[in-house]
Amino acid sequence: MNWERLARANTHPLRVSILETLSVDNGRVLSPKELSLALKAPLSTVNYHVTELRESDLVEVVDERQVRGAIEHFYRVVDSEKGPKRQRRRRKAPR
Repeated sequence: MNWERLARANTHPLRVSILETLSVDNGRVLSPKELSLALKAPLSTVNYHVTELRESDLVEVVDERQVRGAIEHFYRVVDSEKGPKRQRRRRKAPR
């Protein structure tokens, strides 16, 4: 366990909620949009905190898909023993 990364993540209650939500049921994969709906928080705020968690290597991008003119990213909590995988795959946008 990297205590410095964990301490940095715990500086904001929303980051703790994001980590808890992604950790449910042995790990979930969610986008910031899905997290914002689950946590009832603004998408821009959730996206900012997910980015901070990603930069701290506490969550990782595991999937992405094209949605109109943007790319939606999907995240999961990093296994503290294995570290981030840095693998990505693309989903096609639903038609």
